[in-house]
Amino acid sequence: MALQTTAETPVTVGKISQLIGQWVHRLGAVWVEGQITQLNRRSRQSWVYLTLRDPSQEVSLSVVCPPDVFDRVGDTVTQGARVVVYAKPSWYAPRGSLSLRATDIRPVGVGELLVRLEQLRRALGAEGLFDADRKRPLPFLPQRIGLVTGRASDAERDVLRNAALRWPAVRFDVRQVAVQGVHAVPQVTEAVRALDADPEVDLIIVARGGGSLEDLLPFSDEGLVRAVAACRTPVVSAIGHERDAPLLDLVADLRASTPTDAAKRTVPDVGEERERVRALRERAWRVMAGFLEREERGLADVCSRPAMADPHVLLEDRAEDVAMLLGRARRCFGHRLDRAEDDLTHTRARVVALSPAATLERGYAVLQRADGGVVRKPAEVAPGEALRARVAKGAFGVTVDAAGGADAGGAGGVGDGA
Repeated sequence: MALQTTAETPVTVGKISQLIGQWVHRLGAVWVEGQITQLNRRSRQSWVYLTLRDPSQEVSLSVVCPPDVFDRVGDTVTQGARVVVYAKPSWYAPRGSLSLRATDIRPVGVGELLVRLEQLRRALGAEGLFDADRKRPLPFLPQRIGLVTGRASDAERDVLRNAALRWPAVRFDVRQVAVQGVHAVPQVTEAVRALDADPEVDLIIVARGGGSLEDLLPFSDEGLVRAVAACRTPVVSAIGHERDAPLLDLVADLRASTPTDAAKRTVPDVGEERERVRALRERAWRVMAGFLEREERGLADVCSRPAMADPHVLLEDRAEDVAMLLGRARRCFGHRLDRAEDDLTHTRARVVALSPAATLERGYAVLQRADGGVVRKPAEVAPGEALRARVAKGAFGVTVDAAGGADAGGAGGVGDGA
């Protein structure tokens, strides 16, 4: 039940400590895993004092156990070892401190660690963190490389030295962290995240030398693996030797067998690139020279043909053909004109021969009444009727004296000339 306290009726420190102790005492015993960071055992003490730390977090608890419990594993458990303890929370009221009182301690063996790593590998693999399609290509020439490694370690020297030998202008942003022990996981994770957030960093290398399975366990931590999987910058894992295979190797975009191998696979060799450029330049020169030589031969073949050697010959031949066709066209056109002229002359002669004017030229006349009608028979006129006589050179008026048959008298009384 919650205490009813006020500023006027406070509870004492001892009472609070007692109440906390009563609440902790009701808690049951649990199995706890951690790494021993401190071990204090003195011959005159009736208890063995341990500090148990979480391998991946900055959290630790004090553990006390009877000497006989610790003696059962004293030959195999030392400072830095990973253990599993069966303990019950205990509250020391005079000092107000919480600890675990262990009744059993068991070292975590290599076999058990391998089983746990395999289970974690399968779980992360099922999520797709190790899929090949997630791997990002490395930049050909990174301008700045982030290096996460131990302080003054051989791995750092190997990477920097070999990278400088291959490409002297390469730049590094080195983050020195703990690469084993309880501080390794948080420091490596924080360094990777900081480098990934830097826009000038094109590549991240996590490097460490060889070691035992326990020494390399931080690089199989689930938190670190997920942090690397979330990186936008390509990550290269160079942990241990060829035989070592922490989970970081599976999630990284490239696994290097050693730190030296990481430097060789991430930085191009300036000598090799110069040789490649020289070879490509020579190849391009040969290709271009061959192309020009083939084109020159083709041009020479074309120029050696008669049409190109003396192009005027074709023009002269065509000129003769044009002149021949022109003469033929003129002759054909002249013949057509002559035939057309002859046809026109003959037609004109026929028209003239059939024309009434030709008849008039021979002395004939055409008699017309006043209404313009032509007189064809004597019976068509009456005596005294005025007619109009049309001849070849004009017309004049006449008067009919008598009308009758074919032997009747002729007309008289000439009128005004036309």
